[in-house]
Amino acid sequence: MRKNMSDKQEISQKILVWYQKHGRELPWRVKGGAHPNPYVILVSEFMLQQTTVKTVIPYFKRFMEMFPTVESLAKATQEEVYAMWQGLGYYTRARSLHTTAQIIVNEYGGKFPQSRAEVLKLKGIGEYTVASFLALAYNQPETVVDGNVMRIICRLYHLTETLDDIKETIRKKAEKLTSREHAADYASAIMDLGAMICTPKNPQCLLCPLKDICQSKDKVDLEQIPIRRKLEKKEKQGSVYLIQNSEGAYLLRKRTEKGLLNGLYEFPWKEEGIIWTKAEDTQRHITHVFTHIKLTLNIYKIICDTPLVPDGFFVPKEELSKYPLSTLMKKVIKEK
Repeated sequence: MRKNMSDKQEISQKILVWYQKHGRELPWRVKGGAHPNPYVILVSEFMLQQTTVKTVIPYFKRFMEMFPTVESLAKATQEEVYAMWQGLGYYTRARSLHTTAQIIVNEYGGKFPQSRAEVLKLKGIGEYTVASFLALAYNQPETVVDGNVMRIICRLYHLTETLDDIKETIRKKAEKLTSREHAADYASAIMDLGAMICTPKNPQCLLCPLKDICQSKDKVDLEQIPIRRKLEKKEKQGSVYLIQNSEGAYLLRKRTEKGLLNGLYEFPWKEEGIIWTKAEDTQRHITHVFTHIKLTLNIYKIICDTPLVPDGFFVPKEELSKYPLSTLMKKVIKEK
């Protein structure tokens, strides 16, 4: 028979004990308190936004080798930062991290702010990141609520309303469980529990430290919790142009338009429609999915020794890898 829901302190303690034995060993993590270097936490938190731990690990290691301190990152050029971020996606994170490093060095003398209000003033830091940063870097009793935490809370209390309708309820329940004495370890622990045990599919309930008090265990709707409202992705069609000169070099430009791809290099392309009607249609295309958009670009070729865009320049094929290209453009290269 299921036990009654234990008090909040007992739940937190169960999670912490499990974490000490089974929590993941990660290159940006220490157990037993806050990380001694807040810069490590800052970099990892930016990289982990919308990206899995497995994907981030090799990028994090290379990035830290190139920019071992906040000062070294602040001094770097945007191109150097993009080069180390290339392939990780969501390049606005790289720009924001770079700007934040410069703010910390230039306005705070290289010392990291420790108050919620000051950290929120930094570029690219919102409610989730500020909570995670302050908990992991300074052991402050901040409540971290990511997808893993929402799933655990919803299942633990068998909350079956749509996520959008109960976010505040989830936050309040998560806040009550947050350990005030061991905030850093608790933040890592509850995220690990969601990533390793209370997974979206095939959760390992028998290994869960909360199995005796979870109100969703053995329920038929367990894997459907939390309930998410499905978002339909908009579909767009466009064109991308591989423009080569007589020596085989490709025309590139640096994107200056605002948005996710700002500051990256690219082949000329356009959403919805075509630019040059006399271009040769290769009959090939690539598809790329952004957060809410599915974009299909038809690939066209043009042979021309004159740059057809005012900010364009030709790059030999073997040197394309020297320029930070988005995943979208890398797909074009593979398909060409």
